[in-house]
Amino acid sequence: MARIESKVRTLVSKNDGMREAVETVLEAADDGEVKWLDVKGDLTSGQWGRLIEKEILVEGEEGFQLADAEATQEGLEPASATASSGGSDSSDDESSWSTYDKSAAVVTLGLFVGYSWKPLRDVIGTVMDIPLGPLEEMLPFYAVVMVLALATGLYSTLLQANLMDMSKMSEYQERMQEIQDRRKEAKESGDDEALDEIQEEQMDAMGDQLGMFKEQFRPMVWIMFLTIPVFLWMYWTIGVGGNATAQHTLEPLVLPLRGEVQWTESVIGPIQAWIVWYFLCSMGFTQIIRKSLNIDISPSTT
Repeated sequence: MARIESKVRTLVSKNDGMREAVETVLEAADDGEVKWLDVKGDLTSGQWGRLIEKEILVEGEEGFQLADAEATQEGLEPASATASSGGSDSSDDESSWSTYDKSAAVVTLGLFVGYSWKPLRDVIGTVMDIPLGPLEEMLPFYAVVMVLALATGLYSTLLQANLMDMSKMSEYQERMQEIQDRRKEAKESGDDEALDEIQEEQMDAMGDQLGMFKEQFRPMVWIMFLTIPVFLWMYWTIGVGGNATAQHTLEPLVLPLRGEVQWTESVIGPIQAWIVWYFLCSMGFTQIIRKSLNIDISPSTT
């Protein structure tokens, strides 16, 4: 669904007056631009302002023009017509998880057991040591952690950029923001009837919040699916966890503001030195990667 179509559909869904206002503007804008003087007898100033605020109307040379007349017309069509042509129903289907997503989620839950169950941690550590062991032999362990932080930061950024539908999340946020704005206006004006309608609309919008959560959590499943084995290998190598022994002799780590510390030494409350070093590297590399690739994973609203 186009952004303009979504905005029009949201405006008219709970306000019949806005439907008439949009139809009036559509008719008046047939020749190109429309001015307030052309429609002020059929629209209120508030309705005119809402159309400009939502960027359905944009500034032209002498007046205002529709940002997208075709999408505006489609936004007035019944929901059933849109659904038959791949509208909201197909949009919901697109946001559902695939079989691969669900399988990755199940495996990820199983991998979490490795943090507390030594036999599984030993198995995963031994398997991961096949590709990572040679790297540990070539570089100091602090540099190995930096390489792993760079790799996890790179694929985490790429997964978030490719698996999250930013336009869909922007639509969710725009709808919730619009409901909150209308609720504030109705509360200030003391319109109890409008508040009741908005309350019902908020309940309907809970499905949007669930959809937004699914969009955000989908890449996290794959990130954890790939990252947990890396963490378990570091657990296994350093000797973290109950009854664990280090698989390699490691030189002490030098941390900023703390100096030389052992890898399993607690440096920030119960947080050990190795994980502090990993997150420092990960946060730094992730920011560099996002800036270098010009990737923004924050949904934008207008």
